Amino acid sequence: MVEHSDDAARSARVSALSLPNILTYARIVAVPAVVASFYLPGDAGRITALIIFIAAAITDFFDGYLARAWQQQSALGRMLDPIADKLLVAAAILVLVADNSIGGWSLWAGLIILSREILVSGLREFLAEVRVSLPVSRLAKWKTTVQMVAIGFLLLGPAGEPVFAYTVEVGLTLLWFAAILTLYTGYDYFRAGFKHLLGDS
Repeated sequence: MVEHSDDAARSARVSALSLPNILTYARIVAVPAVVASFYLPGDAGRITALIIFIAAAITDFFDGYLARAWQQQSALGRMLDPIADKLLVAAAILVLVADNSIGGWSLWAGLIILSREILVSGLREFLAEVRVSLPVSRLAKWKTTVQMVAIGFLLLGPAGEPVFAYTVEVGLTLLWFAAILTLYTGYDYFRAGFKHLLGDS
């Protein structure tokens, strides 16, 4: 029994230090790095924040892909991966709101995206308790892609104007597009989970 317990502990440690999980840890560490870099003086701050954000977004693809390809999926990874994603998106949107890069009517787009992330997380947690999975749809993956590209354009902001004159406008347009997709996919998820919610009442 003790030997079996030791083997399980060793397996858990190896799993925690697998490359997919390390990439997830790196994405979490990137969250404060993006925020701190954004406030460096001049265009260098925005460019640095964008580079870190892009690197973190790329790890979001590779950690899941490698975990499946190398059969290194773990409970820790499944828990931390969505948390890392939501922290990165939320921190970037909040810093852009604080900087007024997202302002006026576009605040609603940011609010829709943040609200959906919280609500769907709550729904997933509830469904996990009743042993019901809620797979990510193809459209939701497209939503995430559009959302990341929008945030990337907005992080670059005025620093990108010498190369592309409509950086901010493109970013805000894509943010609204992501918000529309967010509403649709959020409704789709809640429709799929609604019968389980009613069954619990």
